[in-house]
Amino acid sequence: MKAARFSRFGGPEVLELVDLPDPHAGPGQIRIAVRAAGVNASDWKKRQGLMDQELPQTLGYEAAGVVDEIGEGVTDVNLGDRVFGFCTDGAAQAELAVLAYFAPIPLSHNFIDVAALPAAVETATRALDQLGVQNGNTLLVNGASGSVGSAAVQLAVIRGARVIGTASLSNHEYLRSLGAEPVTYGEGLSERVRALVPDGVDLALDVAGTGALPVLIELAGDTDHVVTIADFDGAQTYGVRFSRGDSGRAIHALGDIGALIESGRFSLPPTRAFPLDEIAEAHRVGEKGHVQGKLVLEVG
Repeated sequence: MKAARFSRFGGPEVLELVDLPDPHAGPGQIRIAVRAAGVNASDWKKRQGLMDQELPQTLGYEAAGVVDEIGEGVTDVNLGDRVFGFCTDGAAQAELAVLAYFAPIPLSHNFIDVAALPAAVETATRALDQLGVQNGNTLLVNGASGSVGSAAVQLAVIRGARVIGTASLSNHEYLRSLGAEPVTYGEGLSERVRALVPDGVDLALDVAGTGALPVLIELAGDTDHVVTIADFDGAQTYGVRFSRGDSGRAIHALGDIGALIESGRFSLPPTRAFPLDEIAEAHRVGEKGHVQGKLVLEVG
């Protein structure tokens, strides 16, 4: 099968498509013929050598496609089903991928729509669970217009929370459409938030990692009321919880999201698709930042 890989660290030019042996589904797993795979910041961090140091490396943790092999013990899926989910071995950007966690694709959506959904929805749900977001809370989401931030906004609203989201002015209308009250990020954030909620917020989620943790702590009143998914150093400095997948994933989010999408309560982020053989360009676009929604590789 064709798969994306790099054999040395560097810029997008080190990416290549290579022939690799077909993977096979183990116990509790399925294999899919990949139709689309999500592209995330972790991909270019890996490529730059900022994460795993082994070489060569494949890429991709989320994909959507058609089930073509079922592992031992799997009973809730059939050959030919359309599914999306997590490829835990980081090799989803390929013609075939093995998924350890998966769910049916909502009937009204296609592969590209949902390929980049698993990571955003799981990450957002995990952080909201860790914060204990519930009906009646006021939640501040720092970096609310990106894929994880927009998922967190919608899922918090569904839980009954009042949500205030930071974003650039150009994304304020988008946040309003998701149910959030937008404020501009940067200097003076505390004053702008307190203009909406004079007593501060109950909880705060940092998705952007822009050095805002001291302000979020001040607004939420306590480090225990703040979670970050983007500022590891800041979390260490200020004693804030850093949410990461290896401490326990919110896999239940995959099974829950389909019904929310079909009911119209959750809107999928916009996507920009690239053919698999244009993966280097997808990385260039992603690394420049300011992408609203998700980048996806179209396979087959």
